[in-house]
Amino acid sequence: MRSDIVDAATRSRMMAGIRGKDTKPEMIVRRGLHRRGFRFRLHDRSLPGRPDLILPRYHVAIFVHGCFWHGHDCPLFRWPRTREDFWRDKIGRNRERDRNAAERLQEAGWRILTIWECAFRGKTDADHDATLNRAADWIANGATGEAILRGELRGHC
Repeated sequence: MRSDIVDAATRSRMMAGIRGKDTKPEMIVRRGLHRRGFRFRLHDRSLPGRPDLILPRYHVAIFVHGCFWHGHDCPLFRWPRTREDFWRDKIGRNRERDRNAAERLQEAGWRILTIWECAFRGKTDADHDATLNRAADWIANGATGEAILRGELRGHC
């Protein structure tokens, strides 16, 4: 087992500084959709899973997931080598909570768009635009169900 490259206090401070809202991928999505004419509300506490954005006009809930925190199967996600049981349990609970929220939203008639961090990580603005255009098309076309945008759409995952 490889030990951490920083001491426990530094790692704790680093982990505590990770935000749940207003992350870089979320801001890219917000700015991009707003530029395309979509208006939305943020982090609606009345909805299951508190979606990052909701577009009431289109009955769409958007989640912008970090690949690590939500356990995405992509190159950006690696299981930590320390406290493995803790992290497997935590990320497993996050995945289960995501599934439950999506089911409850769909039962309530919401369409769900999940955009993964890897769709933007290390990409150019042109790549961002391509992902955001796909998201905008999906929102506007009124397709039912759930859509997922991840890095493989941009050749990453």
